[in-house]
Amino acid sequence: MFDQGSFRDPRYARALAHEITLKASEREIRIVHVCGTHEDTITTHGIRSILPENIKLVAGPGCPVCVCAAEDIDLAIELARQGHLIATFGDMVRVPSTSSSLIKERTNGADVRIVYGVAEAVEIARLNPSREVVFVGVGFETTAPTMAVELLRSPPGNFSILTSLKVIPPAMELLVNLDGFNVDGFITPGHVSAIIGTNAFIPIAKEYKVPCVTAGFEPLDVLQSVLMILNQIDEGRATAENEYSRVVRPEGNPKAQEVLREAFDLADAPWRGLGIIKESGFYIKEGLSNHDARKRFDFPPIDSIDILPGCKCHEVILGMTEPHECTLYGTRCTPEDPYGPCMVGHEGTCRIRHEASGL
Repeated sequence: MFDQGSFRDPRYARALAHEITLKASEREIRIVHVCGTHEDTITTHGIRSILPENIKLVAGPGCPVCVCAAEDIDLAIELARQGHLIATFGDMVRVPSTSSSLIKERTNGADVRIVYGVAEAVEIARLNPSREVVFVGVGFETTAPTMAVELLRSPPGNFSILTSLKVIPPAMELLVNLDGFNVDGFITPGHVSAIIGTNAFIPIAKEYKVPCVTAGFEPLDVLQSVLMILNQIDEGRATAENEYSRVVRPEGNPKAQEVLREAFDLADAPWRGLGIIKESGFYIKEGLSNHDARKRFDFPPIDSIDILPGCKCHEVILGMTEPHECTLYGTRCTPEDPYGPCMVGHEGTCRIRHEASGL
C-alpha cells in the first residue's frame, strides 16, 4: 500500500487515524498484539495517543525472554554451576530466576558467554573440545529454525541445546479463552508469520470469530492493521489477513517449516507465569537427543518460582495489567536492576514503557 520511504509519513498516519475514527463504533474494541516489536512501535511512536479512546491496543505474550519459564533458567544456572560452558543471547543472561541469574553466576566465576546466535555457540564447542558447551535456546518460531539447522548439521559431540522455544498460536488461544479477557482482534507477529504464514492463524479466526491481521513493524503498518481489523468487524467476518505482504506469504516459509519438523516435536510447555500451554513448545527429537541438554545431563530437584513476590509480570504478559500499575515498576524494578522478566529485554512491555517514559 505504501512505498518504502513513506511508512512513517505523518500525513498517512493522520489519514489512517481519521479512517479508524470513522470506522470505530462507540463500544470498546480490544485489539491484542503478541509481539514485543509491535509494542515498541506502538509505544515509541505514540500510536495509542492518536487512536480513539475506545480502541485499546493490548500487549500480550510476545516477548520470548519474558515468557521463558523460571525452571528453564534454573536448569541453565545449574549447568553453569556444574562447570559447563553456557552460551546464550545477551538478554537471557540478565533474566531473574528463582534465586539467581546467569549474569550473577558469571560474576561468581561461571563460564557464561553472550553470543549472537546458535552458530557462534557451535563454533565455541569446536574450539573447546574438552568442554561441554550448552546453548540456551530461547525464542519463538522465528529463531527456532536456526537451531534446527545446526542440530541437523551434526554439530560437535560436546555441543547441546537447552531449549525454551515457544509457539505463538496456542498462546493466542489461551487469551481468547481467558474468563473476562475480551479479544476483538489480533495483530499477529510479522517475524513469526514469515515462518509459519498467515494461514496458520485461520483456525483461530474461524473457530473463535476473531479477526487476525499480520502486520509489519512501522507505524503505518500497525495503523493499517487496526483499520483492517475494524473492517472485518464492521463486515461481520473473521479471517486471517496479511498487511505485511511485502515480507509474509500465506504459506510462510516451507523450508523453515520442514527443518522444524525434522528437528523438533511439539509438546506441552511452561510459559512464565502462565502455566502449561498445550502443544506450545518445540522439543528436540529423540533421534537428536545426544544434543538435548535436558537428556544429556543430570539435574537435582529444583523448586522453581516463576513470579517473585510482588511482581506482576504474569499479568502484564497477559495484557491484564499495565506496567505502571505494578508497585515495583520504576522503583525496585528497572532496566538496570530488573526484578521481573518484563523489564529485561527490548521486547519486554515494562522496559519499553519505562524507556519511553524517560524515568
